Amino acid sequence: YAIYLGPDTNTPAPWVNIIANPAFGVMVSETGSGFTWYGNSQRNRLTGWSNDPVLDPASEAFYIRDEESGFFWSPTASPIREGSAYRARHGAGYTVFEHNSNGIEQELTVFVPVDETGGKPIKLQRLRLTNASSRKRRLSVTYYVELTLGENRESSQMHVITNWDDDAQILLARNSYHPEYGERIAFVAITPQVDSYGGDRGAFIGRNRSLANPEAMELTRLSQRTGAGLDPCAVLRTVIEIAPGECCEITCMLGQAESVKQARELVHSYRQDHALEEALHQTKAWWDDLLGTIEVKTPELAADLLINRWLQYQSLSCRIWGRSAFYQSGGAFGFRDQLQDVMAFLYAKPELARSQILLAASRQFKEGDVQHWWHPPSGAGIRSRISDDLLWIPYVVAHYVRTTGDQDILKAEVPFLNIPLLADDQHEVFSTPEVTFERATLFEHCQRATSRGLTVGPHGLPLIGTGDWNDGMNLVGAAGKGESVWLRWFLCELLQGMAELASLLQQPELSQTYQNDRYSLIQRVEQAGCDGEWYLRGTFDDGSPLGSATNSEARIDSLPQSWAWLSGAANMDRANQALESAWQNLVLQDENLVLLFTPPFDKSEPSPGYIKGYPPGVRENGGQYTHAALWMAMAMARKGDGERAVQILRMLNPIEHARDAEAVWHYGVEPYVVAADVYRLPGRVGQGGWSWYTGSAAWMYRAWIEEVLGLQVQNGQMRVNPVIPATWSGFSLRYRHGETIYEIQVENPQGSQRGVAWVEMDGQRVPGGVIMLERDLVKHQVIVRMGGPLQ
Repeated sequence: YAIYLGPDTNTPAPWVNIIANPAFGVMVSETGSGFTWYGNSQRNRLTGWSNDPVLDPASEAFYIRDEESGFFWSPTASPIREGSAYRARHGAGYTVFEHNSNGIEQELTVFVPVDETGGKPIKLQRLRLTNASSRKRRLSVTYYVELTLGENRESSQMHVITNWDDDAQILLARNSYHPEYGERIAFVAITPQVDSYGGDRGAFIGRNRSLANPEAMELTRLSQRTGAGLDPCAVLRTVIEIAPGECCEITCMLGQAESVKQARELVHSYRQDHALEEALHQTKAWWDDLLGTIEVKTPELAADLLINRWLQYQSLSCRIWGRSAFYQSGGAFGFRDQLQDVMAFLYAKPELARSQILLAASRQFKEGDVQHWWHPPSGAGIRSRISDDLLWIPYVVAHYVRTTGDQDILKAEVPFLNIPLLADDQHEVFSTPEVTFERATLFEHCQRATSRGLTVGPHGLPLIGTGDWNDGMNLVGAAGKGESVWLRWFLCELLQGMAELASLLQQPELSQTYQNDRYSLIQRVEQAGCDGEWYLRGTFDDGSPLGSATNSEARIDSLPQSWAWLSGAANMDRANQALESAWQNLVLQDENLVLLFTPPFDKSEPSPGYIKGYPPGVRENGGQYTHAALWMAMAMARKGDGERAVQILRMLNPIEHARDAEAVWHYGVEPYVVAADVYRLPGRVGQGGWSWYTGSAAWMYRAWIEEVLGLQVQNGQMRVNPVIPATWSGFSLRYRHGETIYEIQVENPQGSQRGVAWVEMDGQRVPGGVIMLERDLVKHQVIVRMGGPLQ
């Protein structure tokens, strides 16, 4: 995605790229600023993170200086902004900055190596300079890194010690007081050979100066000062000569190794000829391979751009690996969060899901509940009374096994955690639990979660606890009596999955028990969860309704209406009416918004919790919360209403919010990644909220691929059951399974929204429309004719 910055233009808020591998990452904005981390993007920032969308201050910078005139500038728009234009191109795994000024063509490429081994703990930057003038130029390139080596400079800078490794020509830094990464060595290097270096930020910037005008750029050499007691930074300078028309490349490296030896080896390896170019090629190829598993071509070009590239990239680079972005830099794993994210990779990279499932299971307490979130590597996190966290492990495991056929994962043994139970007056506790010697199969972990989660409140509905997906409703059931209708539908779907898993493990009695529990839940929710034309959201501790037509605030909430369909457990007539009510009340076609609930919380009592801390119409408090809006789109598809399903998805597509310059400035955030929320705050209706760090990207991918386009893979079998607008004449889909390519052409000559008349593969009709998947090096042509019933 290319961003142009002229002398008087800027983006309305920083448009960033999250570039990461499993352990290392960097966030860069269109101005070139950003930050770098290793392991945990909150606890171990190598350089500083900022949440200032106005200044977007740099913590890493490049300077180019003409050694004859002394004039210096930056190849990016920060920290020195010149009058000529800049261009930033964000891609999958890399960002490229381009700028032409002072007779020099400048191209800076930033990436983090990733390959099948995972990748290295290093950020590589290649600055390519071309002499476009008619005379020989002598230039210096200065690479500046403001070291943090912790959560923030204020708390870590006094502990950071730098030293110059003359043999390896690298500057090293360590924070031995870091409680989790104290043994690791940060390193900074530049090629060609270093002319001078420094480790003192004060000496580089100077008194009453800034990075836009540092004192050291007016000096012939850097300070050469390193050691303890300094304001730590790493700054390296190299000098080059370029003939007219000649191109020169400077390589800069920033990383954190497990030892000085590894740091030297990493730097040496990337100083070899063509090493950086090969690493960049491998990184692009790795991402292309992942993102190319499924490629679609539909009448919705804006959807194609997201489906084919950005949705899975956003989910993996930011949510699963980086766990950081401009608006939030959490660093921790959320129990429910990344479990949901990895479901979007079951077709492309199922091992990601397998690994996350086992990791999440290891954060379960022996009583069955789980950590709401935890920080790697220590495991410090929150034990809470949130009611849905623990239930996502059986839900995701059932979906994983159903899709991949991997039953062995159910027998994998995983330990439990142990800390004292929450006291009666405690809603949550932050601690570092011990890992017990007790181990159990993954299936038993799922059983304990299910058993713990099958609570019953005063009206026969499950207890909401201190939140049930919507953490902001933390006071609805804090006293232990408030209930959740959404959670009941979710449990119905979960129990169906547990019954399937029990059957696979040859436990028919247990399977029947889960089916009986499911049936009982269905009866109780239909009796106690209805409110006329839609389903309640739940009840407060005092028994008063939440999400009722009698409420002045939050009269109707989308979650129970959507999940009545997604669970497949609701009475058909009531589910139809509930979803229609959600469409009429929550889908604002004129404003291009799909609300979570309406009206927002403001003054009503009893208080639902900290959700009222958001202004009405912001985030979960009655704005568009994209995660939930996608469930409504999926529910429409399950209902068979392809027109409305696609209409909702079109409204949620960020590209549709940036069709012209005025819309771009109004929407504010990046148009190439999904925003977690969109405001309905007076004066800011339609403005994007948090971007990048949201589970909405993974759910949007699944909504398009599985529900609308209808690609369904289960245990080595493939079906295609689209639910599309009647105006679509068809679409194409390319799916790679192992080395086998399936070129799928869907035809819709009768203008149907759903239903498949027949399926052909390589000219032969496929009985029942079920294709047995292969993995060999072969290509198959598949034609799906819509119109039903299946022949």
